[in-house]
Amino acid sequence: MDVLTAKQLVIAAGEKLVETGLIARTWGNVSCRVDDKTFVITPSGKPYIGLTPDDIVEVAINTLEWGGNVKPSSEKGIHADVYKAYPEAGFVIHTHQKVASAVSALSNGIESVAGEAAKLIGNVIHLGGYGLPGTKKLKKGVTNALKLSPSKAVIMAHHGALCFGKDSDEAFEVANSLEKVCADYILENAKAKLGLKSDNLDDFCTEIADKLTKSQKTVEIDKSMLYNSTCNRESGEIVFTNQTDGSEISMPINGGAGVAALAEIAEAHRDIYNACPKFNNIIHNASNEVVAVSRLGKTMKPLLDDFAQICGPTVKCAKSYDKAAKAIKGKNAVLIKDKGALCCGANEGDAQAVDMIMSKSGLTLLTAKVFGKSKAINPAEAWLMRIVYTLKYSKQASK
Repeated sequence: MDVLTAKQLVIAAGEKLVETGLIARTWGNVSCRVDDKTFVITPSGKPYIGLTPDDIVEVAINTLEWGGNVKPSSEKGIHADVYKAYPEAGFVIHTHQKVASAVSALSNGIESVAGEAAKLIGNVIHLGGYGLPGTKKLKKGVTNALKLSPSKAVIMAHHGALCFGKDSDEAFEVANSLEKVCADYILENAKAKLGLKSDNLDDFCTEIADKLTKSQKTVEIDKSMLYNSTCNRESGEIVFTNQTDGSEISMPINGGAGVAALAEIAEAHRDIYNACPKFNNIIHNASNEVVAVSRLGKTMKPLLDDFAQICGPTVKCAKSYDKAAKAIKGKNAVLIKDKGALCCGANEGDAQAVDMIMSKSGLTLLTAKVFGKSKAINPAEAWLMRIVYTLKYSKQASK
């Protein structure tokens, strides 16, 4: 394959990762084998949308040497190990896909895969040992898992998944099949260990919350009262957009009359904007998994890398809307008891990333409840990732 064709395939795959929700931000990475000595890979820290062939980096499989001014993904060594171990592998994608990430916080991989999924992926999906992003420890954990069996997928502890195939289509097919395998694994164990009856993950989230809170009545969210907001600091206005019908209501950020129809919800948004000047967008996440976690009324700890980096080393649960601003201090999200979470960012893209990762982390926490207590990422490492990510992303965003 010529280098330009390989680069174009990588660009197309990166866009597909974003479109399918398999990653957030600049997370994950994509590579394509050129020949037995070389592969091309996505750059470090650049958004997938808008990449050009000049952004895609050519890397030597055996030495990891690369040229030019664009730095390749920090996980290039993991991709090289796949190409060395599997001569038939032509494409590798590292994803942060939702359900596989939920399983990544457990102590084991999936010991038995059946049916068509086994034919595609392999009979076993191993768990690669944990390491901080971009470190030799992470690479070693994944490489060791690759050696255990000829599977086309590895679950990366507290991190995501690595999937590969002969080409882009097969690599994505592996990633999609992995999601179903992981979902079935969660549901089957929920039935066997806890006696839950759910046959889909949405119902699972509600049912396990009922069980954990010993609730006799499932909490229901009034979808017509779910609003996202944008703060225009120049005009001094907050604009609320209804998630159901797209209608808008505005209110001043400083003093003045509030929005009667929203009452405490609007005041919570205003309090957060005043307490946290860096925020300009808030999304109210009322997904099944986040509402279920909010019902537990406890602080979320980092079971996933991207939670620590993008949401915060922890996310507190406020007992009511009027306590949200105080609880969110230093973080990008806050749970509201029984109401879901408010996900905040400097812009809409930031808030969307927090929203996406809160949903994934909610499912991860509930999955951990099925299998017993999962060990959260070390607090010091969580804070380190948060600081490094915040500084690095802010620097990139300012360019």
